[in-house]
Amino acid sequence: MTASLSDTAPLAFSAEVAEARAANHPIVALESTIITHGMPWPQNVETARLVEDDLRTAGAVPATIAVMGGRIHIGLEAHELDALGQASDVMKLSRADLAACLATGRTGATTVAATMICAHLAGIAVFATGGIGGVHRGAEHSFDISADLHELAQTPVTVVAAGAKAILDLPKTLEVLETLGVPVIAHEQDDLPAFWSRASGLAAPLRMDDPAQIAAAHRMRARLGLAGGQLVVNPIPPEDEIPRAQIQPVIDAALAEAAAQGVSAKEVTPFLLARIFDQTEGRSLTANIALVRNNARLAARIARALQDSA
Repeated sequence: MTASLSDTAPLAFSAEVAEARAANHPIVALESTIITHGMPWPQNVETARLVEDDLRTAGAVPATIAVMGGRIHIGLEAHELDALGQASDVMKLSRADLAACLATGRTGATTVAATMICAHLAGIAVFATGGIGGVHRGAEHSFDISADLHELAQTPVTVVAAGAKAILDLPKTLEVLETLGVPVIAHEQDDLPAFWSRASGLAAPLRMDDPAQIAAAHRMRARLGLAGGQLVVNPIPPEDEIPRAQIQPVIDAALAEAAAQGVSAKEVTPFLLARIFDQTEGRSLTANIALVRNNARLAARIARALQDSA
């Protein structure tokens, strides 16, 4: 008998997730870089718990994913979440770093790409996040393109996000997703959302308003033998958005400052987010929390629809 991926991978399930797996209840994966690299303690853990509770209220079980002690944790116990939220020197894990982090016993937080890999290993089909990575501005010179895009093209997980992060080159990101064959499905609107803003000015390639349709498309890809997952782009609630006309000058100023200071590679995104936080007097972080929670609620509905059609 051939071992399954979950049998061979070093996975550790929380008690809640293990119980959900045994009872065949819907589970939604959550990333952990928002905890370790996105917010300070204790707001990071408070936000993580809010998102987990949103999933429970919406009828799904949360599985926050992180690497600790040489194992991939699928779901974190309360003390593990607290420890991760206060940990220092945490690796930011993508596909390239995941195995090395496990082999060396370090602590690592999963990005979109790494969370997709781990979710798939654990048999979880739906993942809620804030925004995906994409093509950075100036990528024609720097070749700075997030591994998230290639992961979406090869790992069969439906990812619910508020679009790509608005600091990125959104037209080029959409072009790369199209080239890689990744379905980009807007929920309840025709425009591609832009993270903090509901509209980007770009038309979304696909639109589906019913979570059952999104679940059916996920299953149809598997039936057709198509590699990769789906990107469901879910706009931030109207009352929480920062309109594009307001946020774009702030983004442009932060980008110019990063270029002037020679900020590059993995340091670009955290630098830009910190400057935008300062310039918006914290509104960007408030919006970020709102959109992550909104994405979790939609992800729960998709996971429930997948479970109902199983």
